[in-house]
Amino acid sequence: MSATILVLEDDKPLMEGIRDMLELQGYQVLTAANGIEGLRVMHSSPKPPDLIVSDIMMPEMDGYQFLAAVQSNPKWIDVPFIFLTAKGEKEDVREGRMLGADDYVIKPFDADDLVVRIASKLRRSRQLRQTQETRVTEIKRRILSVLHHEFRTPLTYVVAYSDLLDGSNITDMPFEDIKQFLSGINSGAQRLRRLVENFILLVELETGEAAATFAWRKRQIDEVQSIFNAVQKDVQQALMDFGVTLEIVQPDALPALIGDPEYLKIVLTRLLDNAIKFSDKPNSKVMLSASFDERYIYFHVRDGGRGIPEEELPNIFEMFYQIDRQKFEDQGTGSGLAIVKRIVEMHNGIVDVQSRLGEGSTFTIGIPRAAPAS
Repeated sequence: MSATILVLEDDKPLMEGIRDMLELQGYQVLTAANGIEGLRVMHSSPKPPDLIVSDIMMPEMDGYQFLAAVQSNPKWIDVPFIFLTAKGEKEDVREGRMLGADDYVIKPFDADDLVVRIASKLRRSRQLRQTQETRVTEIKRRILSVLHHEFRTPLTYVVAYSDLLDGSNITDMPFEDIKQFLSGINSGAQRLRRLVENFILLVELETGEAAATFAWRKRQIDEVQSIFNAVQKDVQQALMDFGVTLEIVQPDALPALIGDPEYLKIVLTRLLDNAIKFSDKPNSKVMLSASFDERYIYFHVRDGGRGIPEEELPNIFEMFYQIDRQKFEDQGTGSGLAIVKRIVEMHNGIVDVQSRLGEGSTFTIGIPRAAPAS
């Protein structure tokens, strides 16, 4: 199918000339005289245009305002955008680039030059979409490859204990037996929930949906301690299952940071889950602490588990990567640290790990502090 191009231009003869030229190239062309009409056309179309060519100086809503409106809609944010204008000052070009325009063509323009630029942007857009689709396909393939093993074990817990309760006379069963069966069902259900959540989150991170969510949800977080309280609650079941103690150490007062509290809870929960799972010594303890400097607030998760071989450290944040899985028969899909790294990068933060074999590991993430009030 030919690409669809939306052209915004308040000079009617010029708009018609651009339309005719692009139609001769085989493109489907939609037109509008200003930003308000352009938004109306986009809302009424069954799918977004493949590319937008827009003048800047237009009545009612100019090109800058129109671009901002397009960028604010997650469904349109990936549409390539070319400004077509008589304004040629560096400041105008810079402003367009800062707003997210992909190119900037100055009037009067050469028709062949505009056609080449449009073709180039469309080709690049198709390449990016194909790359994204390939990545999503690979994620789906790898998810399916772990479903067989990872879903079977928790499902066995849920089904087996449910069958035992269903086939028994509960009134004659000792309370401790009922409690054990329900605990088994809960453990299996929690593990299934975490697996599903991880898979969904990975797809959202890889497709860019999580980045769009983060863009409108991030804010200044003044009560950082509240994240600690929520995370502690989230890992209680894992602490009980593995017989591990959690110690929380944090300064009396932490400065504000910029981020998404829900995503930060996910990061700390995944790090703690990992630490708990690999704390396989008797009376193991995991520590969650925080510190800060002039740039970052740091969260540290330390365990006293088996540690990570030095040669494996560069690989641990890869998706679905696990160290010596067959040897240790660890639970999980190996996606937790990949999720951590991607969310921290989304926050413009940093990740570090220090580990010694047989002594344990310390994972540290740094999240940028909020700018001090002026």
